[in-house]
Amino acid sequence: MTQPVSPPRDSTDKVPSAAETPAWRAVLFRADVRTLSLLGVLAVLILIGGITKPDEFLDTRNLQLVLTQASVIGVVTVGMTFVIISGGIDLSVGAIVALASVWATTVATQEYGFGGILFTAVAVGVGCGLVNGVLIAYGGMVPFIATLAMLASARGLALQLTDGRTQIVTVDGVLDLGERDAYILGIPPLVLVFAAVTVIGWLVLNRTTFGRRTVAVGGNAEAARLAGIDVRRQRLYLYLLSGLCCGIAAFLLIVLAGSGQNTNGNLYELDAIAAAIIGGTLLTGGRGTIVGSVLGVLIFTTITNIFALNNLQSDVQQIAKGAIIVAAVLVQRRTASTT
Repeated sequence: MTQPVSPPRDSTDKVPSAAETPAWRAVLFRADVRTLSLLGVLAVLILIGGITKPDEFLDTRNLQLVLTQASVIGVVTVGMTFVIISGGIDLSVGAIVALASVWATTVATQEYGFGGILFTAVAVGVGCGLVNGVLIAYGGMVPFIATLAMLASARGLALQLTDGRTQIVTVDGVLDLGERDAYILGIPPLVLVFAAVTVIGWLVLNRTTFGRRTVAVGGNAEAARLAGIDVRRQRLYLYLLSGLCCGIAAFLLIVLAGSGQNTNGNLYELDAIAAAIIGGTLLTGGRGTIVGSVLGVLIFTTITNIFALNNLQSDVQQIAKGAIIVAAVLVQRRTASTT
């Protein structure tokens, strides 16, 4: 009787070693703990808001307002998260939002209606991202310097376009998106756009080659280059992505405010970076999550809303945000030192 012969194992099959499995479990455990911690902080803030101003804070319209306000900076934060994971930084996002919003609301642009405003906002955002990407990836400029220069230039151009005046939107199709009649099952359209960008961002980061390359470049750019990744092209794509998110956010802001101003997007770069940091994204690159960044946005937006409802001064609000950022960075350092 012949003994059955087992088929040869495919050389591409990978059997996880005993040492690898606990490491993966540890990473997933840390991610789960971080997400649960952020959810816990958000729950505590909701509880505080419900206790201090129950009628106002828990009102459906106020909750819709919180989500709507989070949508604009949230879209910017998704793009910022990709950039930071790659080991870069983008200080120009707020200025790009301002430039895109005023360029899209000029009289000449509004003559083309809804499509003209949307296309212009996105095109300006992508164009600015292209300039940042070329300077950084192919010009060899440090991201901090390149995006700082874009911040100054975009702000100056936005001021020149508006001459310091507010540009009112007169296109009904754009204004209608901000009306309650446009809500879908009680959810504002801006929130639906934010949710879509978040889902797409999560899928791209966690389920595509582009996401894996982004993490690889942020973890070790030289090792990524030796592995066959075109690091310069990847960085270019990432700043294009950040610019695209700024363009989308600019359009959402136009819908929300019904106007374009050169002061739009003020300090968005700080809010986006802070939200990404407390969400678990490392400033040194190589690690980050879209879910954590979105939770960071919701935490900051909720804090702002609670402070406004309780008539607390904005300086106290900024101090609270600063304390949260410091605490998040200290937690990151402690986590990194124990791994």
